[in-house]
Amino acid sequence: MSDEAIKKAALKIRNAWKNGKTIKPVRDSLPKGDVDAAYQVQQINTDYWVNQGRRVVGRKIGLTAKAVQTQLGVDQPDYGMLYADMCVVDGDEIPAGMVTQPKAEAEIALVLDYDLFHDQLTLMDLIDATAYALPAIEVVGSRIARWDINIVDTIADNASSGMFVLGTRPVMLTEIDLRACGMVMENRGDQVSIGAGAACLGNPLNAALWLARKMVAMGTPMCAGDVIMTGALGPMAPIAPGDVLEARIEGLGSVRAAFGR
Repeated sequence: MSDEAIKKAALKIRNAWKNGKTIKPVRDSLPKGDVDAAYQVQQINTDYWVNQGRRVVGRKIGLTAKAVQTQLGVDQPDYGMLYADMCVVDGDEIPAGMVTQPKAEAEIALVLDYDLFHDQLTLMDLIDATAYALPAIEVVGSRIARWDINIVDTIADNASSGMFVLGTRPVMLTEIDLRACGMVMENRGDQVSIGAGAACLGNPLNAALWLARKMVAMGTPMCAGDVIMTGALGPMAPIAPGDVLEARIEGLGSVRAAFGR
């Protein structure tokens, strides 16, 4: 795979982020199913945006549902960067057009208290390093027209990221069973998604551990203060201007996302 083709794919995605317009799938310009090339595209844009002043505040995990993995023909999740300018205060309005082709997922976010840098991370390492959990809504988006994506497209497009909203009531892991907690998300009182922690690789902690190990392998370990968006607890919900979403997660409380007209 030529560096030039990877750079061109990165530029196409970066321009789509900038102007809010969709593009054709970038998989057409990259080797079929080449996940490594897709992550190279993502890394080029990460480096560019960090050099432009954006601050990485964590990572997000995608493709944590087995049904979605099967649909895209993969056997593992993917990841993307979370930037400070993607984080929205609970209940604040997200301006229309801020996210391209937006959809919403209810998730559990973890905030780290310690770095996770060991080569052989265990579940206990992750639990010990986690300061608290929060309810969250991820507003996913795609720069690829009509969400016509496969695994290469979504990885290259920073795991189809957009914005994320965190709840404001921290909960210690000792106070909640993340696997068993149920989730309901409503749009102005109408139910749009339902699920539970078990839908996320069997347990959101499993997803977070996969991510932490992956980041160590990539040479970019997770650090104290980082946010981990652990993946969807239920189906994605479409978003229209003026919508107001509220996700309630058992044991964690609720979080709201409002969208401008």
